Amino acid sequence: MAFWNPFRRRTENTRHCWGYEFEWTEDHLTDEQTRPLKHSYDVLAEDCLNRLNAISPPSPGVLPRNSNNNDNSVPTPLHETPEEKKESLPLPQRDLFALLRDHHTEDPKLAQLWDEVHTVPPWVDWAQLERGQDVFYRYGGPALTGLTYQSLLGGMGAARVVETLARTGGFSPKVAKRRLFETTQHILQCTRSIESLQPGGAGHASSIRVRLLHAAVRQRIVKLAAERPSYFNLEEWGVPINDIDQIGTVGTFCATLVWISFPRQGIFLREQEKADYVALWRYIGYLLGTPTEHFATPAKAKAMMESLLYNEVHPSEMSKVLATNIIHALEGQPPTYVSANMLIASARWLNGNELADKLGLPRVSPYYWALMAGQCLLFMSICYTYRSIPHLDRRKIEKLKKLFYAFIVDAKFGLAGTETLFEFKYVPQYETVTNMGEFRKIRLQSSSVESRNLKALGIFLGVVGIGAWASLKVASAVVAKIW
Repeated sequence: MAFWNPFRRRTENTRHCWGYEFEWTEDHLTDEQTRPLKHSYDVLAEDCLNRLNAISPPSPGVLPRNSNNNDNSVPTPLHETPEEKKESLPLPQRDLFALLRDHHTEDPKLAQLWDEVHTVPPWVDWAQLERGQDVFYRYGGPALTGLTYQSLLGGMGAARVVETLARTGGFSPKVAKRRLFETTQHILQCTRSIESLQPGGAGHASSIRVRLLHAAVRQRIVKLAAERPSYFNLEEWGVPINDIDQIGTVGTFCATLVWISFPRQGIFLREQEKADYVALWRYIGYLLGTPTEHFATPAKAKAMMESLLYNEVHPSEMSKVLATNIIHALEGQPPTYVSANMLIASARWLNGNELADKLGLPRVSPYYWALMAGQCLLFMSICYTYRSIPHLDRRKIEKLKKLFYAFIVDAKFGLAGTETLFEFKYVPQYETVTNMGEFRKIRLQSSSVESRNLKALGIFLGVVGIGAWASLKVASAVVAKIW
């Protein structure tokens, strides 16, 4: 359950964590059962990366985050000896998908990967996946809100995963926003049309790029840890971007949205919508090299999400660093110019106060809680109204596909019209540790989102007030006639 229910019957199998309650079943996995998955990973992608490096050797150079990403943050150095400062590992920055496409006929491993991602699994139903794409846009506002403030920000509570993210430098305050837009671009490409997700489409190609990027990050961190074991604790944290991390990542875009983010915003999907959306992300996970059996059914996907929420979410000091950096990166930014208080209220509403406290997010006033209530009421009224009228539902879906892409990719405040190719930009280095800034006070002329939410709450309260007054008048008239 997304919210704790005092009237719900509880058993010996009832589990409660971070404001979420569920029943432990045979589909759930204990920490001991998932431990092997922390040391298994996408070996095929690693083998292919080695082949691609041999075909087109990466060129060492200045790290992009220090040169052309406008990241002026000062990295926190780790203790290192003069010998350890000698860095000679390559820094690949290429379109790995293009290399795979152009050379897959020249090597058995490259051919194996190419054939794998171009072979459609027997469980794929394109009509179902297309319906799953529609689900994302049918609930577009709540979906982007959930992905940002729960899947991403709340996901920083997984301390093991955070250690990998911190070493890439991709979540420092000045680049976290672009990193968020790049991830959203991948989601939009995978949901824009069924042709985009099929072999030859933009979403299909982006998924393969992300898969090879994960292999490059994993290989880089493992090499650095081999030279200096203190850099990354492979025994305790597992291999970077391992199988359970991949499962968890796909789950946050899929199951977490369906069973936590949406309900906490008053949105409840139909059973068919849940099945369609899970099927969509099962296929995207397949392209990313993720074990897919845990997404075979909605029940399995939900059980895995709950297992990882129970086993893996243990915020660390680095979790606080990255969570705070996300707030810094988004506050006062166009097109909505939302204040830090509103961002924090969104995170607290979706993740609960217990987890938000552990992530180091300050408390906000009741005013911002009221704004969040207004936003949820607005989302509910729009989503339920449009989905009940097929013509309006179709028109809304098509409109949001264009609108989201325009905001995320085309707009100057987004990716400025240039689609990312998911290059290896945020390269792990010994001295790279994402640092946390301090909350900055910003002056906002206005915030369309906060004004909109306040109006929605006012309208709702007005309607309720008028309804209560009318009901009282009717009841009074009835009583007067009786007496």
